[in-house]
Amino acid sequence: MDPLLEVNNIEVIYHNVILVLKGMSLKVDPGQIVTILGNNGAGKTTTLKAISGLLKSENGEVTDGQILFQGRRIDKLYPEQLVRMGIFQVMEGRRVFEDLTIEENLIAGGHTEKRKQQLKNSIERVYNFFPRLKERRRVLAGYISGGEQQMLVIGRGLMAAPKLMLMDEPSMGLSPMLVSEIFEIIRRINQQEGVSILLVEQNARLALSIADHGYVMENGRIVLDDSVAKIKENADVKEFYLGLTEVGKKKSYRDVKHYKRRKRWLT
Repeated sequence: MDPLLEVNNIEVIYHNVILVLKGMSLKVDPGQIVTILGNNGAGKTTTLKAISGLLKSENGEVTDGQILFQGRRIDKLYPEQLVRMGIFQVMEGRRVFEDLTIEENLIAGGHTEKRKQQLKNSIERVYNFFPRLKERRRVLAGYISGGEQQMLVIGRGLMAAPKLMLMDEPSMGLSPMLVSEIFEIIRRINQQEGVSILLVEQNARLALSIADHGYVMENGRIVLDDSVAKIKENADVKEFYLGLTEVGKKKSYRDVKHYKRRKRWLT
């Protein structure tokens, strides 16, 4: 089976001077959930924006390498073209249209669909995943809770009928109970709708609980690439991302003063 998405050795520069991604490569197969782990500033969000075409709005550019979607090169295309092809990015920070109702937000997400009946069907499909949104569909999005806003931005993404969803920190600022609910819905979207997902998430434990494959980024490069089962057993991942020492005791990140990258991460 050919990959759905291939990112091949790309470099990304902001403002013609700041090199952020330094030979970044990854792939997502059809039906997969793939997660990218890494510290703040590693380049995770930049990777998503390079794929979705949003770099252009921030004076960023893919200057080397290439990005392929279903075998077609896309790194020179605009975001609206990529949405029509089936790529949708759910941005971090729950960016809703605050002065529109929940349902109006969903309709905005389905702007590429011109058939009224299909648009209605898409809205009902979103409500099937998020019954709470249906209950509050006439409420302005600026007056709903953070958890409901996160549901709304994911639902708005579904309205575009994506083949690939790029999700940036969906757990940010949510209570543990809501985070578990959101991640269960992400899993259902993948399994029931067949939507492939590329997930950036600080909560490594949760990300690895639903993903099939994982990448660890550091300083603009991939330093580890493996199945989730093997990543969970990696000693460095256990210590620096899951908060466990090699003897199984929890360890605070504040106690870690140096990130000692082992030689096998560089091979």
